[in-house]
Amino acid sequence: MTLAPFPVPLHPPVLLAPMSGITDLPFRQVVAGFGAGLVVSEMIASGEMVTARPSRRAASRARAEIAPGVPTAVQIAGREADAMAQAARIAEEQGAPLIDINMGCPAKKVVGGLSGSALMRDPDLALSLIEAVVAAVSVPVTLKMRLGWDAECLNAPEIARRAEAAGITMITVHGRTRAQFYTGQADWSAIRAVVDAVTIPVIANGDIVDAESAGQALAQSGAAGVMLGRGAQGRPWLLAEVAAQRFGAAPVSPPRGSDLSDLVSRHYEAILTFYGRDLGLRVARKHLGWYCDAAGGDVTLRARLMRETQPDRVLALLPDALIPHRNAA
Repeated sequence: MTLAPFPVPLHPPVLLAPMSGITDLPFRQVVAGFGAGLVVSEMIASGEMVTARPSRRAASRARAEIAPGVPTAVQIAGREADAMAQAARIAEEQGAPLIDINMGCPAKKVVGGLSGSALMRDPDLALSLIEAVVAAVSVPVTLKMRLGWDAECLNAPEIARRAEAAGITMITVHGRTRAQFYTGQADWSAIRAVVDAVTIPVIANGDIVDAESAGQALAQSGAAGVMLGRGAQGRPWLLAEVAAQRFGAAPVSPPRGSDLSDLVSRHYEAILTFYGRDLGLRVARKHLGWYCDAAGGDVTLRARLMRETQPDRVLALLPDALIPHRNAA
């Protein structure tokens, strides 16, 4: 299934959500390797990308790095039109085929700076940012948001209509308000009001963790596709499984045994290459833990992996650490 009238083919319409500290270049490459219509970068603060001191500016631009052949959207956030436009141009110059605007992050640090989901309280400011970004780049611009700020401000349909008129080509909606953060259950049926308000594709997001929940989200929202996040941690093939079961993509068998340890080893080495040895060791630990948890591996070996500081020893431990343990829950 290809989304229409979206200007860039997204097949299958199963997308990897932006996750801070997780959807870096190595992880996006692994997920895309199994099959995903689109992977989204970590949220990048536009101010850091443009005006921060050199070290922070370099780090933010590294988060926007693109791998050839990997369908990627670079997500930017901010509240200043000039900085947002400049950040979008930088991302496009680095090869980003899509730019995504963040209006959904509920984190206090982001909202306190009047970015992320705080923009849903000021639609006029939000639209000025959208217009600036759309005018700054030649690639498609998409938008990610929530249902609204709180139960008294469910203005996603209104913002969606104005965003489409301003040139936004696709909208992803997390089925919660900012006030809910991540509590309760995402309301997929509430996304339907956004679907009905626009002619561009709408993607459902929130609590979609497998093919079953993806099917429920699609049925309740009427959305054209789904976006998954946490469920892919330790299971980068999950999006491909959902695509196969819900959109007729080629079947995928989750890797096991030596295939799984080879995959995790390659991901681990890619992390060390991308970040450098010292930082890479720290970044990799969470991914190793998720892989072990998903595999049901021995908890003692998992703990050893978390403490190990020598890459060669980590690689030597991986095959045994990823073997399902008979006493695993």
